Amino acid sequence: MSDRRQLLLESLATIERLEARLAASDAARREPIAIVGAGCRYPGGVETPDDLWRVLATGRDAVADIPSDRWDADAYYDSNPDVPGKMVTRRGGFLKQVDQFEPQFFGISPREAQSMDPQQRLLLETTYEALESAGIATDTLAGSATGVFVGITTSDYAQLSRRGGPDSADVYTATGSALNAAAGRISFTFGFQGPCVAVDTACSSSLVAVHLACQSLRAGESRLALAGGVNVILSPDAMVLFSKWGMMAPDGACKTFDAAADGFVRAEGCAIIALRRLSDAVAAGDPILAVIRGSAVNSDGRSSGLTVPNGPAQQAVIRTALASAGLNGADIDYVEAHGTGTSLGDPIEVEALGGVLDQVTEDPLPRLVMRDQIDQVIALRRRILRVRPDI
Repeated sequence: MSDRRQLLLESLATIERLEARLAASDAARREPIAIVGAGCRYPGGVETPDDLWRVLATGRDAVADIPSDRWDADAYYDSNPDVPGKMVTRRGGFLKQVDQFEPQFFGISPREAQSMDPQQRLLLETTYEALESAGIATDTLAGSATGVFVGITTSDYAQLSRRGGPDSADVYTATGSALNAAAGRISFTFGFQGPCVAVDTACSSSLVAVHLACQSLRAGESRLALAGGVNVILSPDAMVLFSKWGMMAPDGACKTFDAAADGFVRAEGCAIIALRRLSDAVAAGDPILAVIRGSAVNSDGRSSGLTVPNGPAQQAVIRTALASAGLNGADIDYVEAHGTGTSLGDPIEVEALGGVLDQVTEDPLPRLVMRDQIDQVIALRRRILRVRPDI
């Protein structure tokens, strides 16, 4: 064989190896992520995913009057949003017994637990439950590349703690109320040594946390990831401020994509999901609850106002998410919308969805499962939203 022919064969073999490596790298970058476990707390007495399904399946409204152990709703209520220090609603979605916790179970002293934000307590409980439902013993994960990604944006407990002044603080006050400690305490308690991140992107915090977890798994820096979010409402301050903005629905009902939409409803909750690369989950024999095919994150950038969404930017992120998943609009069966229930945000969101999904499907718009109204058929502008009736 001539030297020239040998060189050519070696070059072809090298090209084939490089192509195989590129294909493997692309496959890893796009590998689906399996949800193998979940733990949650939601209004209406929801403490498991099965509880949540029953609430959705029966259409039960979990919004209720503000509990008296939070604040005196009547003292803060006024139908006129211009009255200083008042809110226009007495309703919301609240968890039960957020003051209840078994600190010794997590190796925490009762004294330290008193200074811990209930959000940290809920995250510890739902993390344990997510791993338990996945069939993963927590003591096998110490020192492992397990990542923690927590969406958290409210700090009511810290604000209440500071009202007593510096003299009321103890050695645990700082770690008990810091948002970064909400994620850090999970890694510390269970001995995880993967990435540990607290995410605050307002309403999207928990989903951005899930996106970052998926990226970490695909990059190989995490072998297992815990991702989710938490929100507990302990102070009336934010609801007063949102009332001034005209954001709160006075009747405590979020009328998403309805001409009567007049604001949203604040609510509490906590959820953590356990994630693995799909190939790892299959190899381990994990229970696979669902698969995340792709995700994307962007920002509205400049719009007509700081709190005003940007339709073209929303279209862009939907297209990127579809590309990440290797899907197109015709593959989408339903969409869970942001659905703030405002005359400003709702039309922008639905037109962004329609602007992307209409291009590739015969239907005016795929069926939308909306967070706040899953059984109502509503006409909004030029789009007809058909809500799945059997959920």
